[in-house]
Amino acid sequence: MGIGARLKLLWTAGQGLTVGLADATESADPMELFDNWFMSATDSGILLPEAMTLSTATQDGRPSSRMVLLKAFGPEGFVFYTNYGSRKATELDDNPYGSLLFHWSVLQRQIRIEGKVRRIGAEESSVYFASRGRGSKIGAWASPQSERIESRTALETRYSEVEKRFEGEEVPRPDFWGGYRLAPTSLEFWQGRINRLHDRVLFERDGETWRAMRLSP
Repeated sequence: MGIGARLKLLWTAGQGLTVGLADATESADPMELFDNWFMSATDSGILLPEAMTLSTATQDGRPSSRMVLLKAFGPEGFVFYTNYGSRKATELDDNPYGSLLFHWSVLQRQIRIEGKVRRIGAEESSVYFASRGRGSKIGAWASPQSERIESRTALETRYSEVEKRFEGEEVPRPDFWGGYRLAPTSLEFWQGRINRLHDRVLFERDGETWRAMRLSP
């Protein structure tokens, strides 16, 4: 990271301590606010600002969390990709509710998002898969995600076998791999402030609109 980027990080961190969120209003748009915060995180030079914690749960409420990457977002929700046989996918098949957490420590900001999760269409998944690097495409075929494997060597052997299988041709998207979209029912924006008097603004879906409120830290 260059000097300019480091200085920008310091500047935004200081700003986060002194400049907070305006009072929530019913006319506010949480998706627009998310876009603004995400662009600020991207511009700050933070490594992988798209990294987010995805939490899922089994039918009986046993939770699990892992880091995934946000690949797209818009009015309909937030998109990530995975193997349909993975633990997260299995839990979402049984309990289609999840939560996302973005944490940008240098900006003293975090966003909590909750909602229902559904698979996206095969065409949309294929378009994204085509944009991935060849190595990542082969890795998607080679890895039986979340399943027990004998060794690292066994995994690398599977990779080599897939590499030979598709030698000289495009690697297609496997049927067992694709995207999910979390359609938000709530978004909470947290801004660090001095004396731990942090700003918390919660938006909850109310039909076709959003209801906003400020929460005590």
